[in-house]
Amino acid sequence: MKSNTSFKCVGIIGSGFAGLSAACTLAKEGYAVKVFEKNELPGGRARKFEEQGFVFDMGPSWYWMPEVFEQFFNKFGKKASDYYELVRLDPSYSVILGKDNEIKIPASYAELQQIFENIEAGSAQKLDAYLAEAEYKYNVGMAEFVWKAGDSILEFADMRVLSSIFKLDMLTSIAEQVRSNFTHPALRQILEFPVLFLGAKPEKTPALYSLMNYADIKLGTWYPLGGMYKVIEAMVSIAKELGVEFHLSTEVKSINVPNGKAKSIGTDKGEFLVDFVVAGADYHHVEQTLLPLRSRVYDEKYWQGRTMAPSSLLFYLGYSDVKPGLLHHNLFFDKDFAQHAIEIYDKPCWPTDPLFYLCCPSKTDETIAPKGCENIFLLVPIAPGLENDTAEIREKYFDILCKRIMDLKGIDLKENLIFKKSYCINDFKDDYHAFKGNAYGLANTLKQTAFLKPKIKSKKVSNLFYAGQLTSPGPGVPPSLISGQVAAGLIIKDTTT
Repeated sequence: MKSNTSFKCVGIIGSGFAGLSAACTLAKEGYAVKVFEKNELPGGRARKFEEQGFVFDMGPSWYWMPEVFEQFFNKFGKKASDYYELVRLDPSYSVILGKDNEIKIPASYAELQQIFENIEAGSAQKLDAYLAEAEYKYNVGMAEFVWKAGDSILEFADMRVLSSIFKLDMLTSIAEQVRSNFTHPALRQILEFPVLFLGAKPEKTPALYSLMNYADIKLGTWYPLGGMYKVIEAMVSIAKELGVEFHLSTEVKSINVPNGKAKSIGTDKGEFLVDFVVAGADYHHVEQTLLPLRSRVYDEKYWQGRTMAPSSLLFYLGYSDVKPGLLHHNLFFDKDFAQHAIEIYDKPCWPTDPLFYLCCPSKTDETIAPKGCENIFLLVPIAPGLENDTAEIREKYFDILCKRIMDLKGIDLKENLIFKKSYCINDFKDDYHAFKGNAYGLANTLKQTAFLKPKIKSKKVSNLFYAGQLTSPGPGVPPSLISGQVAAGLIIKDTTT
């Protein structure tokens, strides 16, 4: 029989995608929900800032798997279109492989097949077969795997799931699968690049994640007009309609745990009694800083042994002119992918010749920059935990990127620059308490997949649950949206059964 949940208070630490999805889900079921956010705006790593008429999304910029967002809004009787206009990008993005060597990925699958075939004879047919497998993985993965809490291997004991494990290629790498089908380096890079968002080398990422290729190529790359923060605003709107209470600029300092159960959340603004806690903040920070020693499931040695997804060096740039020759999304893959990966994962150091990403959303959206101006941000994936995150080293890399862009595209990113802000490891630590200053969470390696991730439900604090990119199902916006709903579902189950 369902109990009365209206007097059950849930404290949610962090207002990113995971925290907000948990908040909305629980409030809809009648829980009293309080969200605690240390920063001035909700959104966590998906915050925005505005300067001189420019609107910058600070975090996620790729809108993939639109049905995950739609399913979320549908749970509350809403649609994404109630809050923002979604447009499909065409071309989806550009891959710059060298001077005068650029591949623009079209939204049309038939056009993409022709591009593949022109580069490597027979590859269009291979792409068909590859994406058919990827579609199967996507459908099974999204229906079966991502909604599991990852609490135990027994969750995967269902024969229907077991029978899929080998077909899903859980035990081989995406690099093996891609390279067994395609020989041209450009095609390999196009198909391997999405795993950068999963935080591991292609050689260490299960081939299951070719499902990302299906999401990319078949489901498309989208953009919400006004920026990715429009999604956060929509979720906050739903949460407030459902009575969620927001405590912004309020940093959580402790979770008070007498007798194995969280009783209250201590903040810099006072103490709040709770019946449940959902930690959407950095998992390592919550365990190692907010909980007493006796309540921690994982010790520091465990965390130091985890493979973290990369951190990032970012530059937010505003220009008084329009920069021709750029798409919304631009991937600069003109340097050695393998060497950059070694410098992120195997021998962490500041990269020698980094690959990087340039986002120019003002090509799609005139509302995020003054008229006749351009809004750009640059992103370099780097190893988490690097030392010497100084103004000097940031400027060194800005110079490197500007020179590369000038050499490859003839675009001067130092000309007519009227606003510039950098963001890197120290900022991720300061703003989000990010472990080692990571940007994307825990890498999705085979040894850190599903039930091998840090658990959503604490084994030592009976009413503490985790959500976000350091637990199941993993890094990325759609997984974080799902993670918050899974954590909320466990609380609902605990309360109503």
